[in-house]
Formats: sequence, C-alpha cells, structure tokens
Amino acid sequence: MRSLLTTLNAKYIHSNLAIRLLYELNQHHKGLEWKEFTIKEPADEIALFCSQYDVVAFSCYIWNITPILAVAKKIKELKSDCKILLGGPEVSYEYDEIISLPFIDFIIVGEGETPFGEFLNSYPNVENVPSLVRKDNLEIIKNTLAPMFDLKNFEQSMPYQFDNIEELKNKVLYIETSRGCPYKCEFCLASLDNKVRCLPDASIKKTLLFMMEHGKVVKFLDRTFNIKRDFTIDIFKFILEHHRPHNVFQFEITADILHPDIINFIHENVPKGLFRFEIGIQTVNQKANLEVSRKQNFEKTKRIIQELDYKIEMHLDLIVGLPLDYWDDIKYSFEEVFKLFAPEMQLGFLKFLKGTTMRDKEKHGFIYDQNPPYQIIESNYLSKEELAKIVQLEHALEIYWNGKKTINTLKYITEQYSVFEFLLGLGIYFGTKKEYHKYSLTDVFDIITQYAEKNHPEDAVLKKLIAIDYYLHFKVRPQSLYFKGLEKTEQNKFIEKTGLNYHKYRYIVLPLDFNFYSFSRNNKIKQENSHLIIQYSGTAKAEVIEI
Repeated sequence: MRSLLTTLNAKYIHSNLAIRLLYELNQHHKGLEWKEFTIKEPADEIALFCSQYDVVAFSCYIWNITPILAVAKKIKELKSDCKILLGGPEVSYEYDEIISLPFIDFIIVGEGETPFGEFLNSYPNVENVPSLVRKDNLEIIKNTLAPMFDLKNFEQSMPYQFDNIEELKNKVLYIETSRGCPYKCEFCLASLDNKVRCLPDASIKKTLLFMMEHGKVVKFLDRTFNIKRDFTIDIFKFILEHHRPHNVFQFEITADILHPDIINFIHENVPKGLFRFEIGIQTVNQKANLEVSRKQNFEKTKRIIQELDYKIEMHLDLIVGLPLDYWDDIKYSFEEVFKLFAPEMQLGFLKFLKGTTMRDKEKHGFIYDQNPPYQIIESNYLSKEELAKIVQLEHALEIYWNGKKTINTLKYITEQYSVFEFLLGLGIYFGTKKEYHKYSLTDVFDIITQYAEKNHPEDAVLKKLIAIDYYLHFKVRPQSLYFKGLEKTEQNKFIEKTGLNYHKYRYIVLPLDFNFYSFSRNNKIKQENSHLIIQYSGTAKAEVIEI
C-alpha cells in the first residue's frame, strides 16, 4: 500500500510540523511518503500527484480545509479506490457533515500519532483503529478515542531531518516544546486541552540544534511559552549558546505573567533582534475578557512590552467582535495598543471555531459565516456595517503600519488625532481608489497624501512627515514628490559644508520648520528651522544623517 501524508500550506515559506512528526514515527512503514503543497497551487495538479497513492492523508486547518476538500474530490474522480483520510483541528469537532461527503472515507480526531500508526498497520481492517471516524453505508461510526499520546515517545525525535536541507533556510521552521494550555479562553481551541504536557528536553534541544544550523526563522508553537520560569530561561540559554548569526526565534508569550527573572535575563543577555514575542492582547475591555473566561492585566502587559521593546521585536494581537466589545471599546483598545508601536500589530476578527464554546453563546446575538474561517458577521454589539468599516481599517493598518510604509506619519497621528479614526478613514478612502491587493508604492503615498490634504489641510507637519516616509523607503534616490528638497546647487553647497561624502552617496536635503531628530526620539514636535539629510547607498534603505 502506497500512502501519502500531505497538506496545503498557506504559503511556500510555511512548514507543517504535524505531517513530519507522523512520518517520523511511521517511516518504517513500507510505501509511506510525505509531501507539502500550497493553497495557491492548482487543485488539478495536486490531485494528479496524489492519485498515485492508495491512501492520501491530509492535515486540515481552517485556512486549508476548503481547498483540501476540492482536491480530495478531484482525487476520487481520478482514482475512485483511493482512500481519503483527514486529520487535524478543523475535522476533530463537528465532523458529521464532512465525513458524510462521498469523497471522504476516514477522519482521525484529536492527536493523530497513535491512530495514524494503527491505521497503517491495520488497513483495510480499521474497525478497531482508535479515534477513527468512518462510514458504514449511511451510518457514521466513531471508534473509541485513543488515550492521550505519551510525549516521551518523542525522545529521539527530530522531525526536519527528512527535509531538503537547502530549502530549510527559506522556510519558517516550527517546534513544539509542550502541548495544551493552562488558560480557558472560549474562542481558542487550545482551551480544550487544559493539561500542559512537555516534550523530552533532549529531543527539544536536538531539534533546535538542527534548526539553528540549517534554518533561519524558528517559531515555537507553545501557546504560552513562558509558563515555566526555569524551562524558559534554560531554552533561552541554550539558544544563546548555539544560535547562528542569521537565526531569529519567535515565541508566543503571556506578558503579564512574565517572571521578573526572565525579564532580567533578557536585559542582561539577549541581543537585540534575536527574539520576537507574539502577545495576544485581544482587548483592553475587561468585561469582554471575563465574558470569554480570559484574564489579563493590561497595565502590566503594557509595562513589560515597553520595558522590553528595545530588545525584543513585538507582534501584538487584537480581536474584533468579542462579546460586550462595542465600537468605542474597540477604538479604545486599538489606540492603547497602537501607542505601544510594536513593529507588527494584527487586527483579527472573532472566529467561531468548531469545538469552542463561543458557538454556544446565543445570548450575544452572534451571526457568523458557516464556512471557514467562520468569521463574525454581526452581533448585539457590532453591526454588519461597523464590521465592514473595521475590515477597511485593517487593510490600512496592514499597508501603512505593518507594511512599514508610514511609520513616522502614524506615530505623529497618535499624538495629534485619533489613529483609529485616521486609519479607518484612510482605509475607506483607499478602497475608493485602488484594490487592496493591486497597488504600487506611489499609489500608497499618493492616496495618503490626498487623504491628508482633504481631511487635515492645515497640518503642514503631517504632509512633510508623509514625504519623509516616502523618501526613506528607497535604496536609491527616488523621484521628488510631495515635498521637495533643496535645489541642486543649494543642496550641493549644503552637502559640501557638512563634509558628507557626495562622491559615494546620493542625498536629499529637506528644509523643515521642526526638529525631526527630536521627533524620532520622543514623538514630540519641536518647532525650529532645520534641515533633514537623507542618504542613499544604493544597497540598503535610505537613512537619516544627523548633523
């Protein structure tokens, strides 16, 4: 029997840990292979490849279940006797509709390590395979659940050993050091497994060594990596001792429980840029937090983020649509979190995942899309129209902040106006001019310049900061737009006077009526006549030269 472990990743740079672990545990099984695709690849081509096998097993998530089902249907059309097996979080709950599809044969619910191995060993006699959902004529049969997998079985594990080593440096490599989550957030699947189990220390470190040598970006999948003080510091020490210059490590942490010893360790030992922390703030509204069984001390979270942001690159998450979170609450949360100026701020929308208790909260009037990713449509707290507006705000956030197009401009906005209202209006205005996925860099700056002139015509500083952000976005001196620098003759005299190397570099000199250097340090506008010098090397982004 030829069997294929596979999935459809969202992007080529992603890697699927689940199928690698399953392959590693069952590599001895004759005829078992593994391969990854992406959701952007043609379904016909994926199906044609998969139809070579007798069993095709897919790892399923909310972002890939729809294209996986399309591929599965095509596989059956090409090879009717090929058996389709699904596993993963998206099919572990409320699976009746999917298993009823004529082109789906089996589903493994929950952890797949034990059931998948027994499936391979028993097939076609699968009546006793634990955690297997199957069909007998029109009847759906669910076999007895497998006991929780003993993570000690990963003692010798190193799941990326089967990869093409040359490709690893171009991918995000995932590692788990534990399973389960101690918290009970009702919108999250991790809350269904409250028992935190740890993988063997030897396996973790062996895998990390391999990842550090052959990969670049390592992302830890633990829902709260910092839950154990000693373990966290131990892994940090191990990374510091063995990492390579190109490595970056990303952790999901809960900031308000970050132990002081861990904070001190970071201050004293961790070099800037080595670690990234993803922090799920979700909302500042405590009523909303409590309604979904979530605890958070935002003031403490904020303090720790501010304390560490000079060392750690932060990724902060908010969720729109939580119960008791009205428009003004969302606005307040957004502005409070934005003022932390994390390099990345994600504005997500509440999703009603299969298996979560959010689906049972009828009193809140939730209406959500019945198709993946099950995103909120409206509730007692937000109308369809309000949610549609926030979607446009999210587009503007991605382009102008997360895309690092207008960092200085938006920092200024936080001090002078409502950044929520500004990005909301900008997002709506952008949508009238361009499609969100079809625009040029010039479009980005043209649109924000037009928006600023229309809504803040008297604010000369705003227009100049937009121009500065524009000029700072290039490696070579761009066409002069928006706010022009000194004329060539005058600029040359200024450059010579300052002693800069005009033979090696190109420059733009912008006359200002405020001190940009002071602004960049404290986000305050100090009125005074000055000149801003921007230097272009041709190989790296432009930089400000302070004189």
